[in-house]
Amino acid sequence: MTLLPELYMLLFAVSFLFLSLGKKKAPVFAAAKALALLGFALTLACSGARGELFSGAYRVDFFSQVFKVLLSAGFTLVVFMFEKEDEVENLPEYFMFLGFSTLGLMILVSSVELISIVISLEISSFSLYAVVPLRKAQTKTQLEAAMKYLFFGAIATGIMLYGMGYLYGMAHSTYLADVAAKLPQFLAQPLGVLALILALTAFFFKLSLFPMHFWAPDIYEGASDATTTFIATIPKIAATALLIRLTMLASSNPGQLATIIIVLAALSMTLGNLVGLVQKDMKRLLAYSGIAHAGYLMMGLLSFNRDGNAAVVYYIVVYLFMNLACFYVVMLLSRRGENVSISDLSGLSRRSPLLAFTLAVAAFSLAGIPPTGGFTGKFFLFVSAFEAGYLAIVLIAAVNTVISVFYYLNLVRVSYSREAEDRQPLQLALHEKVLCYVFNVIILFTGLMPHGLLDLFRRAM
Repeated sequence: MTLLPELYMLLFAVSFLFLSLGKKKAPVFAAAKALALLGFALTLACSGARGELFSGAYRVDFFSQVFKVLLSAGFTLVVFMFEKEDEVENLPEYFMFLGFSTLGLMILVSSVELISIVISLEISSFSLYAVVPLRKAQTKTQLEAAMKYLFFGAIATGIMLYGMGYLYGMAHSTYLADVAAKLPQFLAQPLGVLALILALTAFFFKLSLFPMHFWAPDIYEGASDATTTFIATIPKIAATALLIRLTMLASSNPGQLATIIIVLAALSMTLGNLVGLVQKDMKRLLAYSGIAHAGYLMMGLLSFNRDGNAAVVYYIVVYLFMNLACFYVVMLLSRRGENVSISDLSGLSRRSPLLAFTLAVAAFSLAGIPPTGGFTGKFFLFVSAFEAGYLAIVLIAAVNTVISVFYYLNLVRVSYSREAEDRQPLQLALHEKVLCYVFNVIILFTGLMPHGLLDLFRRAM
């Protein structure tokens, strides 16, 4: 039971490898949906399992189990959202790579040893490098996106390994528990802070936090809708888990590290929101939105305590669902796999009231407008940073939230007030309507009833 979610995800990936070897056309979508749903049920059933494996390098505890359930839920939703057979090439291999990537992320959240962290991160990353160029609708940016993702990922991994080498040199051990015991005496020196920042670089890359954000807009635009949806949501959950684990190594003396996090958060929020104001392509806009939200997320880490970390996990959960809702609208508007511009939203409220409402709920949540989960999540982050004594970053975040309202509400304005060039109604299938309702209910529920989830995450910390 301890390793069942990981073993099942390995089985999921290998089953699609064998499916790709067959000559007959297999029901790939039906198999992917059924297997992903079963995987989520198994992960949920195993959430009570606890244990340590591989000489303590792999820890299965409440913290890791919470993140595995989130990863499995996000993966299942992405699989259910994706159903355009002509969007990507080599469909069985595509699901195989997504399965291997999710497996790597599941291993990552349980890894408490530096070598295990690197290997699991690379399992996930290499799988994503393979799926980015598998888009069928050839675009100018497609191969550029694949190459940028590969090169930026390799650079981030190299920098992370450099920092981990310093951590190993200080602690004479690759176990995080040993590093946590030895690191405090080095944190007053520049070397200790530099080592930790360099080790965090690969996770900044996954979150698309400044200055590791350059890849995001081009990859979001160049990859297929389903690939972009996966990259924009699932890896960020695991990156959040490791950021919490690694930043807590400095909880006894966070001074210089806190200053660096404040600077990166402020620059990420400001750059993401200012550049987001002028975007015309929906996926590029969501990329800059992700850069800004990575800055908000870092605010919760500044408290270096249980409440701040719980606020971070709460916000990444809300971010998962509001981002998935936005991307689902994009996927349903893009029936042939082409990119969707903001002008394509014109008259959406008349063509499909449910899609327009789903986009409005997600946009309100991303902007942090009550009573959505985005507002409640931001409120918890702001409070945790304020209570830790970092008023300046709270004020910067509040100003950035006001800036972001302009381009988020512009999406709602275009979809409700502009006349559509194409007046053809958008017909949604029953399962598409159900998914829209699921996203709307979860976003509103997390905004109105947050305390049960927040208490759960506080216990997990």
